[in-house]
Amino acid sequence: MATVAENLERIQERMNAACSRAGRDPAAVRLVAVTKTVPTDRIREGVEAGLTLLGENYIQEARRKIEALEDLAVSWHFIGHLQSNKARVAAEYCDWVHTVDRLRLAVELDRQARKRNRVIPVLLQVNVGDEQSRSGVSPDDLPKLFEAVAALSGLSVRGLMTLPPYFENAQEVRPFFRLLRELLERLRGIAPRPGELTELSMGMSNDFEVAVEEGATLVRIGTALFGGRPAISP
Repeated sequence: MATVAENLERIQERMNAACSRAGRDPAAVRLVAVTKTVPTDRIREGVEAGLTLLGENYIQEARRKIEALEDLAVSWHFIGHLQSNKARVAAEYCDWVHTVDRLRLAVELDRQARKRNRVIPVLLQVNVGDEQSRSGVSPDDLPKLFEAVAALSGLSVRGLMTLPPYFENAQEVRPFFRLLRELLERLRGIAPRPGELTELSMGMSNDFEVAVEEGATLVRIGTALFGGRPAISP
């Protein structure tokens, strides 16, 4: 098994090459290491190799790992579907939430954040492929959701996130990444603080290079970094 450091070096080389092709500054793109089901010792290995942003998909697993790894100087990003009744845990433990996709969730997350005197950076999840199996607000309903969430004092909308349809050929995902970038540009036109809308969380192990070429600022990579996931979480 390759070390996390070796995998990270290869991924960074590919990210830098994608930035070069798109004429972008590599410093504008950050890697969120997806640690779902990854054992804590391997996460520590990754942090020692240079990882600073860690992403979890399940809130209870996130809680266990954040408590177990509280000595690490990292930022924890919640990147999975979040139920409104789990917003309390997210507000307590997570630094960012990428998956705000409905007002009910936003209102509860805002309430929990304000109880803790926090302002949580969030991304609005958009269902760019109009897939029934995917969470996310529709592109047509995005402006309305954005305006409502932007008015909540405990949340700071920083951009958009998506899980596009899966294709073996990563080039086929390009139109969906491009759409998310265009949607963010449109939101800046109605945003009270457009300068805060800087983030596009898109791209995973199989398509992150295309995502970077289309403007991703946060790429969520797990398998290419840590290898195949174990059957159960630690």
